[in-house]
Amino acid sequence: MGVYERRVLPRIINVLCGSRAHDPLRRRVCAGLAGDVIEIGFGSGCNVPFYPAAVTMVSAVEPADVSWALAGRRLAASGVRVQRSGLDGQSLPFADDSFDAALSTWTLCTIPDAAAALRELRRVLKPGGSLHFIEHGLAPDERVRRWQRRLDPLEQRLLGGCTLTRPIAGLVTDAGFTISELDVFYQQGSPKFSGAASLGVAISE
Repeated sequence: MGVYERRVLPRIINVLCGSRAHDPLRRRVCAGLAGDVIEIGFGSGCNVPFYPAAVTMVSAVEPADVSWALAGRRLAASGVRVQRSGLDGQSLPFADDSFDAALSTWTLCTIPDAAAALRELRRVLKPGGSLHFIEHGLAPDERVRRWQRRLDPLEQRLLGGCTLTRPIAGLVTDAGFTISELDVFYQQGSPKFSGAASLGVAISE
């Protein structure tokens, strides 16, 4: 990993993902979280202000030291205990059935093996535990999908491996989750090729 990926890209992502335009979606996806929560792709802590009071602790999985440092102010203002607990969503350092809920926001696009990360989340969730997610991925319209396929190589080079064409709902169900809520839409203010969003809750059986 070069200087750009280690030092520059986390700051770019902090600005892009920290936009207030994302706040209503973060509030929606965090609603209903409770108990011990694992969050993969914690980033600079943009979800922290939206953790419900019912959350007792968050184990944050985040590989970038710069992102963790940028989260400091949000963490200091939060009443929820958050600890950095892992670096790789594809290999989680927790026992089976450890968490009540999981959170993933705009993360599965970048993890090299998203399917492995989802299987790991299912493993560490208690039976009946919930995965709350909002992700961008493969658009519902073929015209937009064609643009996604054209632009995907450039997106990956500029944004640390971010992929435009992952079928989010399919990945979640293939990992053994049952989706109980799902909203597929284009984010306002984003180009359709990068703003095709899936927001939902899935249950670990």
